[in-house]
Amino acid sequence: MDFSQEGLFGQIEDLQELSFIERPVRRYLKTPEEIERLTVDEELNDIERAVYLLSSGQDVQRTSVVVNLPNLVRQNPSDTLRRVVPKIGEVLHVAGVEMQLAAAVSFLTILQEELVSTAAYTHSFLPIILVSLDHRDAVVSNAWLETLLTVINTLPKETIRQEILSPLVSKAQLSQTIQSRLASCKILGKVARKFESHIIKRDILPLVKSLCQDVEYEVRSCMCRQLEYIAQGIGVEQTKSAILPELVELARDEGCSVRIAAFDTIVNLLGLFDSDDRTQIIFPLVMMFCEKSFKADESILASLSLQLGKLCHGLSGNLTDDQQLWFLDFYKKFSTLGLQHENGHSEPQNQLYGADADTKYVAVRKNCAYNMPAMVLFVDPKHFYSDLYLTLSTLCHDPEALVRRAVAAGFHEVTKLLGSNAYLIHKELIMLLQDESLEVLDALIDHLPEILKVVTAGDHMHVPDLIPALMMAEQRAAISLKWRIHEKLLLTFACLPEVLSSDHIYHKFLPVMFRIITTNNVLPVQRASARTLCVFVRHNRKLEQRQEICCKLVEQLGQGKSYWTRLRFLDTCEYILDMFSKAFFCKYFFLPVVELSNDPVANVRIKLCYMLPKLKSALKLPTDKLLLQQLELSVRKLLCQEKDKDVTAIVRIVSYIISVQSIILLGLQYIKSITAIERTVFILSIFEEYWSAGLWGKGWGVGLTIHCSFQRVGTDSMGRVASFCAVRFYDSMICFILVGYFK
Repeated sequence: MDFSQEGLFGQIEDLQELSFIERPVRRYLKTPEEIERLTVDEELNDIERAVYLLSSGQDVQRTSVVVNLPNLVRQNPSDTLRRVVPKIGEVLHVAGVEMQLAAAVSFLTILQEELVSTAAYTHSFLPIILVSLDHRDAVVSNAWLETLLTVINTLPKETIRQEILSPLVSKAQLSQTIQSRLASCKILGKVARKFESHIIKRDILPLVKSLCQDVEYEVRSCMCRQLEYIAQGIGVEQTKSAILPELVELARDEGCSVRIAAFDTIVNLLGLFDSDDRTQIIFPLVMMFCEKSFKADESILASLSLQLGKLCHGLSGNLTDDQQLWFLDFYKKFSTLGLQHENGHSEPQNQLYGADADTKYVAVRKNCAYNMPAMVLFVDPKHFYSDLYLTLSTLCHDPEALVRRAVAAGFHEVTKLLGSNAYLIHKELIMLLQDESLEVLDALIDHLPEILKVVTAGDHMHVPDLIPALMMAEQRAAISLKWRIHEKLLLTFACLPEVLSSDHIYHKFLPVMFRIITTNNVLPVQRASARTLCVFVRHNRKLEQRQEICCKLVEQLGQGKSYWTRLRFLDTCEYILDMFSKAFFCKYFFLPVVELSNDPVANVRIKLCYMLPKLKSALKLPTDKLLLQQLELSVRKLLCQEKDKDVTAIVRIVSYIISVQSIILLGLQYIKSITAIERTVFILSIFEEYWSAGLWGKGWGVGLTIHCSFQRVGTDSMGRVASFCAVRFYDSMICFILVGYFK
């Protein structure tokens, strides 16, 4: 590029020439003619406007009417059904995709919200839905199909027979489009749940068999997945004679998706087959299916491995020892599929080749990890160590994080099944806690309390290994950017007092909690750490250690140099108020908290002001009379000397709350001793006294008094008259509170 003076002047001249080019600039999005066409008479009501727009409006206006159809039905159902819906049916014949999808959603909304009766819906909306099923656009057709499948749930049997089942005979023929036949498969599966077995056998089964033998593999696969619902409708005997032969044939289909659908359906229907069918038909079929898929070059392995646990569990009561061993060996082969085999050399265990082979292997091993609990149940937990321990260990060492995450997600189920033998997988637990992937840790800590309780029970507890693993997990989460995992882990640490001693927690985990509160920059993480720290203190039975921790909280947090640390001290005190006795809080934390009323940072004083009512309620008179005086002194000082306007506004509100708390307590004591009618009269008298005294600006305080009274009184089952008066009075008090507060 030329940056010389001549070059620059030449470029400027070119720009000046461009400035003289006249370009027509359109100042408005719409021309006056377009605005005129879009303008609608304001005097038209909603129904007339909708009819007008559907008849003469543009596409965007018609679509807006369709979107607003549920509101029209709510406001004027009779006129909407009589005038608007038929017009929508006429317009949909030539409507675009956007309007078609909007209509499907609106029709479904009207059904789900029950805006019209079933008879009215059947008469006005069902014909439009059935006609729209044949739309040439697949997206639109599927949208209307989903609407119809939902509608079928609410329709009476006779309507389904006449309006849906009868036309289905022609739509399921080979002469129809694939889209029409696929829709017929799904509709058959849906309506089969509505009829008795003899009707299904007579009217539906012939269509089902025809679609199972369709020339298109997509149709066969779709119909195969609906056989589960057909079988549930016709019962065990008809399933054995009519459905099972179709499944056997489909399991040998040339189409991969058809075989997968047949296998999934067989697994889901195992409960309907008797012992002979499982032994003589299902097991040989499944065995052939598994061996063929394992050796052939096809993408069926992932689906097969996903269903393997459910299949083994369903057949477990009908298998011989050899058959059970065959399934177990097959599962073990799947769990190492694609991994390095003997002598460190990679030896593929089947003939899958291609760019996506590794992805398929990972999916298979992930499914094996998912099925581990089912396989433990299959082999019996007593035989876990000899039959499955090495497989579990291999999956925990898998190079793919997805596989290890699947193991971690089901680890708690394995520990529950093992029970007292859960110590056998303690090493694997340590390994997962130290995993380099945070996704694995995230899956594990969801059920970590359950796991630790089982694994550490009995005489085989390995605390020296467990504590470093937990510490490493926390460190790994802390240095990552995924603070939510860190927060969840810290909250999970609250279970440690149930599995570790107080000394272990005091020396190992409490310093970590203090470090996080004082150095971490993520507020939810700090609060989670503070809460867990309070749990640790709550379960610590050594008085010296508890006192030391409390002193450390006051010194490092309450008197810390950073205002952020002092705010976390107040958060910690709120947790202490929730978990500990009031006497404990008053002994160790009341005065340090009140002293923060002199804090130089306004945010700290504001947070303290919000806590003042809780501090007042923590006191027990006359024992804590001196503490009450100190609290009142701090409040008066804030009222008189505070310069920050936000703090001043909040402390005024809070001081009102504190001033009426004594009235509330006295009132509640009196309320408990009188009848329901007398309670209402008493509360009304309080309102009258405040009103006559001119305490309008404290109206919110009166409302708080009455609100608290009603909350407490409501537990005593007031009479109908008192309840009515209470509700009406409280409704009127809302206005009083708002006006009084803002005045």
